[in-house]
Amino acid sequence: MMKEIYKPLFEPFTLKNGVQLKNRIVMAPMTTFSANPDDTASDAELTYYAARSNGPAMVITACAYIQANGKGFEGQFAADRDTMIPSLRRVASSIKEKGSKAVLQLYHGGRLAVPHLIPNGETVSASSVAPRLDRGFYSIDKTPRSLSDEEVVELIKDFGEATRRAIEAGFDGVELHGATGYILQQFFSPHSNTRTDRWGGSLERLTFPLAVIEETKRVIAECALQPFIIGYRLTPEEPETPGITMNETFALLDTLVEAELDYIHMGITDFWSKPRRGVDSKQSRMELIAEYVGNRVPIIGVGSIHTPDEAVQALEQTGIPLIALGRELIVEPEWVEKVEQGNEKDIKTTVNPNDQALLQVPEPLWELMMNVKGWFPVENV
Repeated sequence: MMKEIYKPLFEPFTLKNGVQLKNRIVMAPMTTFSANPDDTASDAELTYYAARSNGPAMVITACAYIQANGKGFEGQFAADRDTMIPSLRRVASSIKEKGSKAVLQLYHGGRLAVPHLIPNGETVSASSVAPRLDRGFYSIDKTPRSLSDEEVVELIKDFGEATRRAIEAGFDGVELHGATGYILQQFFSPHSNTRTDRWGGSLERLTFPLAVIEETKRVIAECALQPFIIGYRLTPEEPETPGITMNETFALLDTLVEAELDYIHMGITDFWSKPRRGVDSKQSRMELIAEYVGNRVPIIGVGSIHTPDEAVQALEQTGIPLIALGRELIVEPEWVEKVEQGNEKDIKTTVNPNDQALLQVPEPLWELMMNVKGWFPVENV
């Protein structure tokens, strides 16, 4: 039987559009590197999602690219053309059949797209500003080409088209990936956006993300036959100077609140991490954001939460309604069920190198888990 202390994790929650989530746990979007060579979802990915979709209220998929020149990972599944709808439908079904809401994360890598994976090897961005080399899994040593006005308009439309495909594939929603330095963040960041046209300037840098949200909402209104979730993921600060600070994130949050999203999802690796700059406070970024947003829009918090005690503390100390688990749901696919059944002592927080088949993790992802030092807590066997 579930312990009384964990009951807050299992209270239902209703989003702004009326969609009800059965509990407060979300599976965070994580790249699997495991799609087929034609960028359709592989059987191994479907098994991986099905194994983790019984407990959480909502599963957000790995990011799917919305234009061919936005591909940022080996083995990434696509949402950039209609021939991908059957593949996307398989992903949605593998999640929904187990009882979770299925949300497709949409993105474009921009200057962090991988040159050998995209047409002509030409990366694009808000401006011709090279990225730092230590971003993510790849070092992109390339200065992007600045998008023309027409191309920016086309990019906005393509986010809408990918949303239409998600609806046709049976997803319950989409999440716009405005975190981790990808294209939506590149337009908002003073580091990567030095434009002087309608897509640049100080707070005009919000114009592009807002236009993508508006187009996504327009498509939802036109194509969805039932309430369809729209969320937005953001990274609250950047290490670069100039770069996004907490003050600018507050301006972005105001804009996102006004856009009437169903949720805003933080993209941080540690839930309790402190601000870098732009605000003088001893509070964590999550506490500051929760306080600033209040009840205006639901916030999903994330970042190195492993145990149910940590999840409850995160909810109760900040007042946010939803917690996303990322790596912990790879390590322990039955995390939610074990808490619900009173078996939280059986929750694994480390990975045994012999447990790939048991955990149903696709081979490319497993290899990285085993070989990228410090990414996953791998046991010495």
